[in-house]
Amino acid sequence: MNEIFGGFTVFAIVMIVLALVVVFMGVRTVPQGYNWTVERFGRFTHVLKPGLNLIVPFVDSVGAKLNMMEQVIDVPQQQVITKDNAMVTVDGVLFFQVLDAVKAAYEVRNLDLAVMNLTMTNIRTVMGSMDLDELLSLRDKINAQLLSVVDEATQPWGIKVTRIEIKDITPPQELVNAMARQMKAEREKRAQILEAEGARAAEILRAEGEKQSVILEAEGRRESAFRDAEGRERLAEAEAKATAMLSTAVAKGNVQAINYFIAQKYIEALKALAEAKNQKVLILPIEAANVIGSLAGIAEIAKTAFQQGHSDGGALAAPSSPPKPGPWKAS
Repeated sequence: MNEIFGGFTVFAIVMIVLALVVVFMGVRTVPQGYNWTVERFGRFTHVLKPGLNLIVPFVDSVGAKLNMMEQVIDVPQQQVITKDNAMVTVDGVLFFQVLDAVKAAYEVRNLDLAVMNLTMTNIRTVMGSMDLDELLSLRDKINAQLLSVVDEATQPWGIKVTRIEIKDITPPQELVNAMARQMKAEREKRAQILEAEGARAAEILRAEGEKQSVILEAEGRRESAFRDAEGRERLAEAEAKATAMLSTAVAKGNVQAINYFIAQKYIEALKALAEAKNQKVLILPIEAANVIGSLAGIAEIAKTAFQQGHSDGGALAAPSSPPKPGPWKAS
């Protein structure tokens, strides 16, 4: 009896252990961010998503464990010959993400190596079709062109290339020195051009200022001449008017006006002689009483004119005797 009970116990233990092993083999826990493929007798059946999953023990097995998160691959350095036969050293970085676990597992072997080699090949193709100057200045264009080509080529593998960046482009040292000399010469050339343009602009501004100054001076002279002519014209009009009035008075027999006119011209001539700067000798009448007499005659004319103007409306009256200019003597 004890032997039978002992044999049953051993059988039960074996069955329990076997059940535990079966359960352990049929339960799979997939971490977040991963997808696992399931193969039945070596053939793909389905994909295990993140979390707790069940498979058929001893029949199903896990094939590939794929990372569905965005991944990065460093593209190693390589030498590239540009279109103008310049040798440069280039490296970069690539970002991609698996979108279809089945294609990534069964359409390509060693996905990371395939993507890296494809990227290196296209880097040589794209950068080899450009000149060195374009290579150094159009890095964004290179990145965009590489991304378009590599992403299209990797679509059958179930991945999406999100970004390709060229990290370093290193020309040979002698080429770097030549570029530095060229840059220095170009900057010196620009500096000389700017200096020449500045001098030219300064000369133009100076000439323009002189031109404006001459124009303003000419306009000033023209305005001055115009005003002088206007003054002479008004003076001539006044002289003509005075002469006309004098002629009218003479025609009416009024000789006092003639005496007044002659006395006024006499005083003006004497004043002009006294004020002349180029005269070394002042010419005066012999008798100063003659000048006083002339002034007295003028006063008498004015007095008579005022008196008669009050009486009969302003007709000019002559004094008893007109002023007589005296003899002249140079001293």
